[in-house]
Amino acid sequence: MNNILVFTHLLNGLLMVAIPVLLGIFLSRRFNLGWRLWWIGGATFILSQVGHIPFNILVGQLFNTGVLPAPPQQYTLLFQSIFLGLSAGFWEEGARYAAYRWWAKDARSWSRGLMMGAGHGGIEAIVLGILVLVTYIAMIAIRNMDLSSLVPPEQLALAQTQVSAYWSAAWYDTLLGALERSFSVTVQLALSILVLQVFTRRRLYWLWIAIGWHTLVDAVAVYSAATLGIYVTELIIAVFALASLAFIFLLRQPEPEQRVEPEPVPIQAPDSTILSGQVFPTVTDENLDESRFQ
Repeated sequence: MNNILVFTHLLNGLLMVAIPVLLGIFLSRRFNLGWRLWWIGGATFILSQVGHIPFNILVGQLFNTGVLPAPPQQYTLLFQSIFLGLSAGFWEEGARYAAYRWWAKDARSWSRGLMMGAGHGGIEAIVLGILVLVTYIAMIAIRNMDLSSLVPPEQLALAQTQVSAYWSAAWYDTLLGALERSFSVTVQLALSILVLQVFTRRRLYWLWIAIGWHTLVDAVAVYSAATLGIYVTELIIAVFALASLAFIFLLRQPEPEQRVEPEPVPIQAPDSTILSGQVFPTVTDENLDESRFQ
């Protein structure tokens, strides 16, 4: 076992968690924003998965049971790639649109859209990072153990292969997860800005552009990972991230001016000379008696 992997596997998980947090801190300080929109973006991603994951499972069962006709064998991978990309696009961008419309009604500026996107992609990265760290802890615990005492005999060979592959990987391969998350968060920032245009430019077709871009990125990534390998796939995702970065800055709009409320004019106490003048004459016993008959 390469001892450097003990460090790089851990670093990979920590970076996957740290990158979105550091991005949130930067945006918060750069634009003087609180974390409310970051959390709304994160909650939007989680809520989208509540529908997205069961939907994919249901459609998969419909194909497996023959309710839906399966595509020809030679087009299965292409069909699956497009379906998974389209499903992710509809559920995530639909949820993002709903969040902008009914939840984050104050998110109508470029900076606030970035904060929403940072939370959406950030929570996804953090969840995956936590899973990486949990796997790391488990692999540390069993690396010197006899696996035959932990898994059934029919699964022993598979478990041994997985553990061996985990501790024999090239050190740079173990950091690909963090690299991919940095690319994915950039794409999520762009998707957030694209959906924001629905409300700032008042054109619904921006939602369809966001769904299309999400579909394209995910579909190409799935197809490439199965046919071209991990390195080419990461390169393709990097190109998508650069294009997304261009979208972000091309769609940048001036921040709306904050209305400054005028300072209230202090109420001044009445002049004592007025109170002692003719308006309020000095009260004496003589004029008090006269007032009784007026």
